[in-house]
Amino acid sequence: MTCQHLNEVTLENLIHKANYPVFQCQECIQLNERWVHLRICQTCGQMLCCDSSKNQHARRHYEESGHAVISSAELGEEWLWCFVDEQQKNY
Repeated sequence: MTCQHLNEVTLENLIHKANYPVFQCQECIQLNERWVHLRICQTCGQMLCCDSSKNQHARRHYEESGHAVISSAELGEEWLWCFVDEQQKNY
């Protein structure tokens, strides 16, 4: 099954990690918490913590907003994940 959400993100409209001068989960900062890895919402550009992090802010953001696709904000990683279809795609 091909994920339409992932296919909608192209190199031309990708919100790239190079756009961010600081890598942090603002939600975790407000709670004085730590994160494991960071993800970027490909709809609104918010940088949030991953499912391995205590607060799972990227997943919560998806559940509240419906923004389906995130990308890894980690250096050296170039992949997208769709929460709706639970599929991954490299870019």
